[in-house]
Amino acid sequence: MVQALGITKIFDGKKRGKIVATDNVTFEVSPGEIFGLLGLNGAGKTTTLRCLAAILKPNSGTAFICGIDIRKHPEKAKAKIGFLTGSTGLYGRLKTCEIIKYFGQLYGLSETEVSDRTHHLMDILNITEYANIPCDKLSSGTKQKVSIARTMVHDPSVLILDEPTAGLDVITSRALVEFINFEKSRSKTIIFSTHVMHEAEKLCDRIGIIHKGKIIAIGTPDELKSRTSTDDMDDAFIKLVGDNREDTDDAVTY
Repeated sequence: MVQALGITKIFDGKKRGKIVATDNVTFEVSPGEIFGLLGLNGAGKTTTLRCLAAILKPNSGTAFICGIDIRKHPEKAKAKIGFLTGSTGLYGRLKTCEIIKYFGQLYGLSETEVSDRTHHLMDILNITEYANIPCDKLSSGTKQKVSIARTMVHDPSVLILDEPTAGLDVITSRALVEFINFEKSRSKTIIFSTHVMHEAEKLCDRIGIIHKGKIIAIGTPDELKSRTSTDDMDDAFIKLVGDNREDTDDAVTY
């Protein structure tokens, strides 16, 4: 389970002064649930996810990952988390299997566990044929699958995915969505952000809308559409955040 309790993160911007990236963000996600975080650029999605993953320390508030306080025990919390972001890097000279094994070793898995998890993940993500190919020779879609494998190698209870399908083709995106659903069936707690509304509507049990650092709505896709008297998530989202986009075109992404 993940509990976000009043997470507030403030950055000291040189040009704009203090920037409140997240403001009292509160929500809860249960095992076996997929929770989508939707918002405009600069709304606070990435900052929220980084705080939950114990990468950023909130100025106030906290989160509990499987009952572990991220502020008091960040390393213990991280051991329960698989965190994937757009900046999740791969070492280009290492082969696919070497990358996955390397991160398994970093998480303290035994040699047998590393081998078993590597082969399992390559099989389920359909990347076994690329096992001995250096990562810098892979397509962007295959690289993303390798990134997910390294994120999942320690079989974490919580998955935090920051726009996992961004920039991928339809076939690869569908494969990743199927993988996310598979992990849900294993009672994983899953939080992910996306700009693709139909993807969120199809995949998420519940959705949180974040705007200017604040959660302004939480509900199932049907609940959000009913609340806004709309027929699809695009219209529901626009109605919830309004058409007020000042400072969003040149906003810093947090």
